[in-house]
Amino acid sequence: MVKRIQPQPGQESVWDYPRPPKLVKTEKRVRVVFNGVTIADSVNAYRLLETSHPPAYYIPPADVQTAHLTATERRTMCEFKGAAKYWTITVGERAAQNAAWSYPQPVATYSAIADYLCFYASQMDACFVGDEQVQAQAGDFYGGWITSDVVGPFKGGAGTWGW
Repeated sequence: MVKRIQPQPGQESVWDYPRPPKLVKTEKRVRVVFNGVTIADSVNAYRLLETSHPPAYYIPPADVQTAHLTATERRTMCEFKGAAKYWTITVGERAAQNAAWSYPQPVATYSAIADYLCFYASQMDACFVGDEQVQAQAGDFYGGWITSDVVGPFKGGAGTWGW
């Protein structure tokens, strides 16, 4: 059985997040850096909160340097949000394949994040929420960003798929 970590003041437990997931606007600054270039910088992002997962941050395309993104053939289906498409990020000679995704036509509940971009922190040099550099969620399936204000345990790593 999974043992929930008790949050301290100022923290959230991912086990208190809902299923289906909830979108919450964040006023914190969110940044993504790859190969020395700030790919995204926003104070208009959304957090997607889903049971057992650290938040995934969706950034409006207006706050992303989309010239560094190339659409790929990869597609996946989320039971809640719909069909996702993927993006490769290229800066100079360095590229991260399928390192970001978006929902061009999400289901109505998630229409606020249509075309917003979400990045795998593990494939970027650094991702930040406020001034804090995030840790990538293990497993790279959900793409959550772990900060000091969220506690788990987090689904995604080896041995957690049955949770």
